[in-house]
Amino acid sequence: MRIIRMDEKTKKNLLDDLLKRSPNNYDSYTASVNEIINTVKNKGNQAVFEYTKQFDKAEISEENIKVTNVEIEEAYRLVDQSLIDVMRKALLNIKSYHEKQRQYSWFDSTPNGTILGQKVTPLEKVGVYVPGGKAVYPSSVLMNIIPAKVAGVSKIVMTTPPDKDGKVNPNTLVAAKEAGADEIYKVGGAQAIAALAFGTESIPKVDKIVGPGNIYVALAKKSVYGYVNIDSIAGPSEILVIADETANPRFVAADLLSQAEHDELASAILVTTSEELAEKVSREVEQFVSNLSRKEILEKSLENYGYILLVKELEEAISVANEIASEHLEIVTKDPFTVMTKIKNAGAIFIGEYSSEPLGDYFAGPNHVLPTNGTAKFFSPLGVDDFIKKSSIISYSREALEPIHKDIIQFAEAEQLTAHANSIKVRFE
Repeated sequence: MRIIRMDEKTKKNLLDDLLKRSPNNYDSYTASVNEIINTVKNKGNQAVFEYTKQFDKAEISEENIKVTNVEIEEAYRLVDQSLIDVMRKALLNIKSYHEKQRQYSWFDSTPNGTILGQKVTPLEKVGVYVPGGKAVYPSSVLMNIIPAKVAGVSKIVMTTPPDKDGKVNPNTLVAAKEAGADEIYKVGGAQAIAALAFGTESIPKVDKIVGPGNIYVALAKKSVYGYVNIDSIAGPSEILVIADETANPRFVAADLLSQAEHDELASAILVTTSEELAEKVSREVEQFVSNLSRKEILEKSLENYGYILLVKELEEAISVANEIASEHLEIVTKDPFTVMTKIKNAGAIFIGEYSSEPLGDYFAGPNHVLPTNGTAKFFSPLGVDDFIKKSSIISYSREALEPIHKDIIQFAEAEQLTAHANSIKVRFE
């Protein structure tokens, strides 16, 4: 990995480089995505079947688009029981963590007849997109469905692309069944997002769409936002490690590569105060890459977006981390908890040398659907809040309204909204 001494110019160039990976910069795909969305919106199932044949080489029809109980039972026979047991352990951790995020309706009243409150209502229908293609992610199935179940969503509709034989990966099906998906449909890509957003003869329209996907899926979610809600427009994965001379270079190198292997646009950055650590990590990375299965992806990712940044002080490392606002942030320093208190922008923070990023991806419990491309400055991880909506409650008696009614009238007339003012006046004529 390249080792760079950090300065203001380097920081600016690095940030500009990382932002190039944002789905917002792939306008060349937008026209194709919008054409798919409009065709599905107008032609429904027919368009879904044609696009599935074109992109996934699968013959899908009204008879087989929905995954059956027989197919799910077959998936359970194909998946190793030990993996199912691991999924169930992870599921319990994820569920337990998200149950602590629950919000409840509340009401406050006063003796003069004022009642103010907030009513919390789960969304009725949610669509969960699960990618196929380069890799299969049953962990993402759990992370997207479980908080929706905890929130109380009535119906969870999952879509995922089939293989050329019209089958869904058995690991994906088992994870969906364990997590509590109500319906599963064999459709992927932008056409799946359009089907969930507008509905077809087979696939119901939902209120919100969540889940990761390729650039076509990301842009499709962006395009249908407003017709439905979405979780976020996810960019490529990223990790940033803050480390000092106490860090284990082998651990750090392994953690950097755990994200670099996702795809060629993934980002892996080490920010350190130790030149010796930087050199050792660089050597460890080279050794690991030569023996790992996704060698070509790793090499491309590190060539494009892999950096070891040398800084003079830990405070500078913290400043860089807050500026980059990484999806995953590991802190491997002498006093990591003190460093953590100074971090303002990160999707998930991993503290200490045994809290490696894959622990969060699969098992610990916090959600691994995280803000990317600097959006951790204003977005949060996927959670129960993403699957609820809130209504304000207002109730005033005549006795409560009377002392303040002239104030409201004055405010309304100042805005020249006389009908607003009249609505209050008539009650005290």
